Amino acid sequence: MKQMNIRYAGACRLCGASLPAGTKAIYESETKTIRCLDCATEAAAEAMSPDLEPTHDASLSTESGGAGSSARREYERRKAKDKEKLREKWGHFGGLAVALSDERQPTKSWDRGAIGEERLGARQNAMAADGLAVLHDRRIPGSKANIDHIAITPSGIWVIDAKRYKGRPELKIEGGILRPRVEKLLVGRRDCTKLVDGVLKQVDVMRDLVGDVPVTGHCASSKQTGR
Repeated sequence: MKQMNIRYAGACRLCGASLPAGTKAIYESETKTIRCLDCATEAAAEAMSPDLEPTHDASLSTESGGAGSSARREYERRKAKDKEKLREKWGHFGGLAVALSDERQPTKSWDRGAIGEERLGARQNAMAADGLAVLHDRRIPGSKANIDHIAITPSGIWVIDAKRYKGRPELKIEGGILRPRVEKLLVGRRDCTKLVDGVLKQVDVMRDLVGDVPVTGHCASSKQTGR
């Protein structure tokens, strides 16, 4: 399949809409037919359902899913577990210990992550329009892992992994002539190379589901949503 400005007038093979010459459409080389961009977007969304289900009860959500819901649930689970441990440790003074204790950093990081996904999801929802659909917090089949955001456009699908890291992203290249070439992704001083590997795995999952539709991976910071 290829998006292009068609040279000759035709009709969408799915909805029958007339497509004048010069209109942007999806050309299918195997069948030598064309699809309008709206039908191409809907077909891509249907290809992912029910394979990529929302990670929470669909009856409690909109069709697009709840951005950050998995991270939010994990935060609440860890928060409750931390409180339970404090009560067990301090007995009668457990309630006071809970009230006076700060959240542990590992627990707090899940709250920050959920906030980042929620902000990025809200920004994506505001941008959604005809020809653009967004899905949030989709579970990967056969795994406990999830895909944070999926943007479905007429030209392809974007798999987006949301992170809240401080600092500018930078590609660092080491080695070369005498040593093996090694590429690293740095955000500030943090080595975030493993994030790229994670996004590539999500892209592979998506490609298996949608076939020939172009799929691109992107690791986004919630601080970039205004760009």
